[in-house]
Amino acid sequence: MTDSEHAIETRLLTKRFGDFTAVSQVSFYVPRGEIFGLLGPNGAGKTTTIRMLCGIMLPSDGQATVLGYDIARQPEEIKKRIGYMSQKFALYNDLTARENISFYASIYSVPREARGQRVAELLEMASLGEHSRELTRNLSGAWRQRLALACAIVHNPPMLFLDEATAGVDPVSRREFWDLIYRLAGEGVSVLATTHYMDEAEYCNTIGMMYQGEMVALASPDTLRLEMPGLLVQLDCDQPLQAKAILDELPGVIDSSVHGAQVHVSLDLPAPQGDGAQPDFAPIEAALASAGIQVAQLEIIQPSLEDVFIHMVDKRRLEADREAQGSIQGA
Repeated sequence: MTDSEHAIETRLLTKRFGDFTAVSQVSFYVPRGEIFGLLGPNGAGKTTTIRMLCGIMLPSDGQATVLGYDIARQPEEIKKRIGYMSQKFALYNDLTARENISFYASIYSVPREARGQRVAELLEMASLGEHSRELTRNLSGAWRQRLALACAIVHNPPMLFLDEATAGVDPVSRREFWDLIYRLAGEGVSVLATTHYMDEAEYCNTIGMMYQGEMVALASPDTLRLEMPGLLVQLDCDQPLQAKAILDELPGVIDSSVHGAQVHVSLDLPAPQGDGAQPDFAPIEAALASAGIQVAQLEIIQPSLEDVFIHMVDKRRLEADREAQGSIQGA
């Protein structure tokens, strides 16, 4: 073990399954006591990355350490010191909440004389006191989630992995769950969480956006928003899909995406100066009007992480198309 200030360090981490590359040359680090989010759609490589870091799966190439231990040479040392929780909670339905925590305390070799106090601490932390003697099968999804977290940290691990741990839980319960994660981070626990919920990424100190096995962006949520190029405009109209197709062909439009009944348009324009100042929307309004599209509202907005992610994915696709075209021309 090293005295690294980072809970996790990866360098060009890669995993291949035959001819398919699930994770490609991913590099990042997680400072001790911080929350790091891996953000991306299903199939982006998030779970494969976590499995390598947990010592469950060997990398094909690259290197990584967790708590100073090498994932290829010292996986068993890593497993002793981490907590892991996925969307498929590994709970025993025929046991009560208290019995589940006690069982995991024995599995993780929590000293027998300390188990009673530790179980009581976790029941209080997760606000499960009133449900401690209920069978787990009778608990709601939100209470099962809290119980799964309690079981994952029963041995006081300094590193916690959350793999889509909030999938299928209502927004209020997700927020309360993240309050618990904040408390753990405040106590010095390092956290790596994967999610496809963009709002959850706001809870992380740093975000790594993954797409098709690659890390397409890596920064804090605020930095990612600030670095998004152009001016973001929200268009409210009666035919969003048709509007997007027209906007994508207009000069000065970097990209656009449909968000429900609205279209977010990134324009190659500087932010207007002065109170109440607005850019010239006349070319956009004229193009849409000529197609019979009625515009209810057109306004400047601040980019969300979803806007940033869509922009990053579109940028990566464009780069891939250019590389492919260059290969064809060079052949």
